[in-house]
Amino acid sequence: MDIYLIRHTSVATAAGICYGQTDVGLSHRYEQEKARLCRVLAAGLGAGAVRAYASPLSRCRRLAEDVVAGPVCLDERLKEYHFGRWEMQAWAELPPHELAPWKADFVTQRAPEGETFTEVQQRAVAFLTDILPASAEPAGAEPTAADVLVFAHAALIRTLLCHCLDLPLANAFRLNVDYGSVTKIRYQRGQFLLDYVNR
Repeated sequence: MDIYLIRHTSVATAAGICYGQTDVGLSHRYEQEKARLCRVLAAGLGAGAVRAYASPLSRCRRLAEDVVAGPVCLDERLKEYHFGRWEMQAWAELPPHELAPWKADFVTQRAPEGETFTEVQQRAVAFLTDILPASAEPAGAEPTAADVLVFAHAALIRTLLCHCLDLPLANAFRLNVDYGSVTKIRYQRGQFLLDYVNR
């Protein structure tokens, strides 16, 4: 089973703004970035059926609906990190007494009225568990599950990669996940294998 983790394209928000779960619009580069993404997917996807899932935030939903010919299942668990009171504020202007503890331990410290990175991973892994085959493929069997496209956000994708590769969640931001990029993992015989990141 091949799983393609796709980050939405760039957004129409000023640099340095904490936008998290705010439903921001897409940038003027959308068509160009979507075309590049489609080329990457076309080079990897087979001719078989796919299942598509997306965060309900419009930056993911629109991309999924434009790229996928069939139905797209929207799942609340695929939303971006919820930054609470920090949403739509400039990172540089956040109160230092709030930001410093979070930066020191974003895994367990929550943004004010938001969530922890651990909570992001928990909902991401719950989603992943639900879409996996009910049982592992028998030894020597060819995979039968349809390829899966997941249109989501950088933080969500990072937490899934940490889970699949047994990496500490504190190292999540060492993984680069660009706008409009594709990361491919395979679920095979009960384990995850990484094919590529940030293509």
